[in-house]
Amino acid sequence: METTAVTSSDTAVSSATTDVNAAVESIQEQVDIASDLMSKMGDYIKKFLPLVVFALIIIFIGYIVTKLITKVIDRAMKRSKIDVGAKNFLLSVIRIGLYTVVLIMALSVLKVPISSIITILGAAGLAVSLALQTCLSNLAGGFIILFSKPFVTGDIIEFDGTVGTVRAISILYTKLDTFDGKTAFIPNGKVSDAKLINYTESPLRRIDLTFSISYGEDFKRAQAVICEVINNEPLAQSIPAPIVRMGRHGESSTDIDALIWVKNSDYISARYNLLENVKAAFDENGIEIPFSQLDVHMK
Repeated sequence: METTAVTSSDTAVSSATTDVNAAVESIQEQVDIASDLMSKMGDYIKKFLPLVVFALIIIFIGYIVTKLITKVIDRAMKRSKIDVGAKNFLLSVIRIGLYTVVLIMALSVLKVPISSIITILGAAGLAVSLALQTCLSNLAGGFIILFSKPFVTGDIIEFDGTVGTVRAISILYTKLDTFDGKTAFIPNGKVSDAKLINYTESPLRRIDLTFSISYGEDFKRAQAVICEVINNEPLAQSIPAPIVRMGRHGESSTDIDALIWVKNSDYISARYNLLENVKAAFDENGIEIPFSQLDVHMK
């Protein structure tokens, strides 16, 4: 019985020793793996740390150079009196382009496959351009407006039946204040691709008026009265000379066309003055202004 007990005890001790040795070997294996990983990581850091530092130096120097270049271009454009919106847009494009070049240089130092990145950016740019076709059209229109200058801030323009004063030209929209107190935001893509009338481009603007007199009135006398009113109007320009001629033989009246040149800023005031003063002069001289009549014959 004693021999059997001793044998069982030895077997238990031997099994425990085996388990401990297995655990120690497992821990040693994990330590060896971790040590090897740390060694490889250290070698990797030693190998690429100079490249990372060099890339950071390139980014820093590129940032400084970009700031200097944009400042020089900004001063040059201020001397050339480029529109503020066009200047800001051009500076933004130049700044983004320079930052992109600096980033590509830094990535090339780190041995990043630039061709793959360019391919990905190209695909992403194509997808974005397809999704934002309207915005890109407005962007291109804004670029055309700011640099070709069919109008500038403060001009009076007419677009698609809307007349107003240009208050702001952004990259995507043109802000227009109409004469009745409304604000219209017109997409630049449509502005650059449609018929546009600029009333401020020329210093003078012509007022076209038509005055009707009955067939029984003396045309020459009415013509002289209109010419006198125009000559007494201080806002009317003498050069080019006004034109007062018979314009049409209407159904119930003789129409006299009056073409008068005024300054752009005086257009509205001069037009109202002429209409009011001609009416008053016709009344004083007994010149009849006909109105539509309907004769009914009863059987």
